[in-house]
Amino acid sequence: MKAEKHQTLYRTYRPADWSEVKGQPQVTDVLEKAIKNKKIGHAYLFAGGRGTGKTTTARILAKSLGVSDKDLYEMDAASNRGIDDIRELREGVYARPFEGEYKFYIIDEAHMLTKEAWNAFLKTLEEPPAHAIFVLATTDRDKVPETIQSRCEIYTFKQPTREILSQIVTDVAKKEGFTLERSAAELVALLAEGSFRDALSILQKILAVSDDKKVSVEEVEQVSGAPRGEIVRAILTGLAKKDAAGALKAMNEAVADMMDARTLAKLLIHRMRVILLMRYAPDLAKKLSGELSEADAAMAAELSKEANVNSDMLKILLEAYARMAYAAVPHLPLELAIIDITGDSAPRS
Repeated sequence: MKAEKHQTLYRTYRPADWSEVKGQPQVTDVLEKAIKNKKIGHAYLFAGGRGTGKTTTARILAKSLGVSDKDLYEMDAASNRGIDDIRELREGVYARPFEGEYKFYIIDEAHMLTKEAWNAFLKTLEEPPAHAIFVLATTDRDKVPETIQSRCEIYTFKQPTREILSQIVTDVAKKEGFTLERSAAELVALLAEGSFRDALSILQKILAVSDDKKVSVEEVEQVSGAPRGEIVRAILTGLAKKDAAGALKAMNEAVADMMDARTLAKLLIHRMRVILLMRYAPDLAKKLSGELSEADAAMAAELSKEANVNSDMLKILLEAYARMAYAAVPHLPLELAIIDITGDSAPRS
């Protein structure tokens, strides 16, 4: 039974009520008050990145309104995007609910609907029956026609912070009988890129192979394929000491190990931020250093004393990360950043 549970961590620990939804008070607080004041809209547009809780929140909204399973309809617009699918929805929407007061429709990936489907759906949104409520969930609001948006109450879901994701994976691991090193939880949160679903998906893989119920940052690196800590430390040390050869050698190891370039860049940016804060805001840095492994914290403390370390280094890394989105060679922007930082042409403070 335990192995089966690990296969469905995201479903098992999906929030079931408003209090369990983390990091979206701009959505949950407003919807709770609207329900309390009996100010229910007929159409909502939930927009935000993948895995931020849009569909989950829609289900909680339905539950809060007393909608039964028989009257809750979910449609994936990515695979049911045509006019015939919307016509079928329109034909059923005018029938009375089986139970309770409302029929509730969740249309996921709504931006995938065709132009013809949107046109067919518009009339229903303009003059819906009193018992119908629609939630359109999308990761790309700009692709939802303005005529549709203007007929919906729009709620924007934010990406959860690393702190929130770290706490969630720590709590879920504990419920599963595991303990995570704080630095391990922080790495999972960083790898999840602002997605609750991805964070628990990564955690599930890690728990599946853990033997001693104690998850270290090294285990997270091994299972997730994240850059090894020693490579990140070697690159940062090379940058701080203006050792281009050392940093590029470590970079070459990362390429040989087929490490994801964007993940490596994010780790370098995160660690460099802590190094800079250790120099310029030691009280704040002390709190942040708790997120790091013992080896990373020691390295950050040492490098913060290097004369060459300055904010220009972080700016160059950030620019490299931005260029990766369209780089022909994924690791090339990082290699150029290393050369810029360690070479004579690097900006100096």
